[in-house]
Amino acid sequence: MKITFLGAAKEVTGSRHLIEVNGKRILLDCGLFQGRRKEAEEKNREMHMDASKIDAVILSHAHIDHSGGLPYLVKNGFNGPIYSTFATRDLCNYMLMDSAYIQEKDAEYFNNRMKKKGMAPVEPLYSVEDAQKTLNQFFGVGYERAFSVAPGVVCSFYDAGHILGSALVHLLIYEKEKNLRYSFAFTGDLGRKNLPILRDPQPLPPTDYLVTENTYGDRLHASILDAGNELEGVINRTAKRGGKILIPSFSVERTQEIVYHLNILWQEKRIPDMPIYVDSPLSANVTEVFKNHPECFDADTYREFIEHEKNPFGFGRLQYTRDVSESKALNDLHGPAIIISASGMCENGRILHHLRNNIEDPKNTIMIVGFMAKDTLGRKILEKQSIVNIFGEPFHLRAEVAVMDAFSGHADRSDLLDYYSHIQGLKKIFLVHGEEDQGLKFMQVLHESGYKDVIQPGKGDSFEIP
Repeated sequence: MKITFLGAAKEVTGSRHLIEVNGKRILLDCGLFQGRRKEAEEKNREMHMDASKIDAVILSHAHIDHSGGLPYLVKNGFNGPIYSTFATRDLCNYMLMDSAYIQEKDAEYFNNRMKKKGMAPVEPLYSVEDAQKTLNQFFGVGYERAFSVAPGVVCSFYDAGHILGSALVHLLIYEKEKNLRYSFAFTGDLGRKNLPILRDPQPLPPTDYLVTENTYGDRLHASILDAGNELEGVINRTAKRGGKILIPSFSVERTQEIVYHLNILWQEKRIPDMPIYVDSPLSANVTEVFKNHPECFDADTYREFIEHEKNPFGFGRLQYTRDVSESKALNDLHGPAIIISASGMCENGRILHHLRNNIEDPKNTIMIVGFMAKDTLGRKILEKQSIVNIFGEPFHLRAEVAVMDAFSGHADRSDLLDYYSHIQGLKKIFLVHGEEDQGLKFMQVLHESGYKDVIQPGKGDSFEIP
């Protein structure tokens, strides 16, 4: 078996790992790179593989940096099965269509500008039609259900606890020519214990070779138990100033988690009676998918939602905005309000309009609740750069920036070490989905913890297994 790392190698986004075994090619994830627009465009169009020769895709979860390249793969000739959990398949129904819509709109916007300059038009990375075709190739599989991906390759999904439907991928491999049997696993994105809504990550069966994320390999998160108190503090001090709280948030999981905490704070009268908006059609659609997959909920959420018939994702002051006119009306809001909007890294979507209209007002707060990849607008705001560009225009960052690591859906260093300690038979670890400096520091931690064979592959690197 050979594995080649084609994305999320010494960087965080664009997860793509190619396995070649028994004459078949299996792709683990096919995500989009997110970063500077020009760099992202170049990386997302360079596949470094023949799409028509890929036999199957195994998808860990629905986040766009893991799933968003699938329509481009299909556009370029891939016609095989895409295996995922049922919840991931249902989320992708919305996520991939939304991504395709953004690709088409971005191309339309740039073509209007190019036309004025007499330059050649650009094509979207893929179209809505490509996304529709991609969705027809999905096959949903339940957790802990073994299925054959290719001759000699049997796969099982285990709950990764990261977002709804996220999966750890476990493969049992039999190389016929060498008469070899071994196990291989891919974490996708590993979640944390004790987060609300979802179940904790499930333990993996015995595993010889592990490809694992290390987004926060050199970081420790604040306790999720402190998240409500931190959120309460940010909201109350901003409301006292008469400002708005802008929360750039991923439409899947992070939005639902924040709504869950806001619900508690509002019910307990710990925050002012102020309007709360989820300004994202995708978030509204995704929340409906959550309601259809209680099998992914932890015990507390399951009891609230199923047994007590309470909706943890909707309450009195919360409004979901779907159409553009409702979104634009938020620009005229006066007084305290909370606006949750995509995209999570502030690279596109409605959050850009809210930032443009509110970033220069010191009464307001921008709350960072998730990972911000290098060179994204979200990272620049997190770093509190004094001037940032929005829609190509410079804006002064005068709003307060509040960073809340407690909401992160990624395992931190201690979570990762604890998780690995329960894997039996582990021989080799490959570190992906982490910036290079994080990986180097985490490798040292792993070596000190007794894991001697640890590799941080670069993009394009290939390794023989075993």
